[in-house]
Amino acid sequence: MNYADIKRIDVANGPGVRVSLFVSGCTHHCKECFNPETWDFGYGKLFDEKAEDEIIQYLKPDYIKGLTLLGGDPMEKVNQEALIPLLEKVKKEYPDKSIWCYTGYDFENDIKENMLENCEVTKKFMSYIDVLVDGEFKLELKDLNLVFRGSSNQRIIMVKESLESGNIILWKEPER
Repeated sequence: MNYADIKRIDVANGPGVRVSLFVSGCTHHCKECFNPETWDFGYGKLFDEKAEDEIIQYLKPDYIKGLTLLGGDPMEKVNQEALIPLLEKVKKEYPDKSIWCYTGYDFENDIKENMLENCEVTKKFMSYIDVLVDGEFKLELKDLNLVFRGSSNQRIIMVKESLESGNIILWKEPER
């Protein structure tokens, strides 16, 4: 797997201060995507042990609330496979930090009804994801007032709670 960027400090892609990994490779090709260079699976740098260790170090400070995966699309099968060792390390080292994942795939139709049913890699990958922002970016549904998403069709889903209950449980922004 390749990656486009690692942001050490990110406040736009999940609650609090986060570390974000922008992976390469996406088959959705959403119109007006904010990161179209990451559609190419070969774009950027090789995601290796050095990059993994860098992320683990960046997550160390107490003020860092967690890791966000985006791109590209972390849910592309080859990306899932490459990310599992990182996710295992993050959960082991920092069990109280959340892992958010952005994907163009739909939670019910693509992930729950297909990928989780037919792919062991996805079962393992999703076991580490706390919150999933699902759905392709749709230009005609773009809304700049939305928190942590670009278009109104996208949802912020609590993964474990949704899988356990069989219903979509949406993340609620903490009151300020």
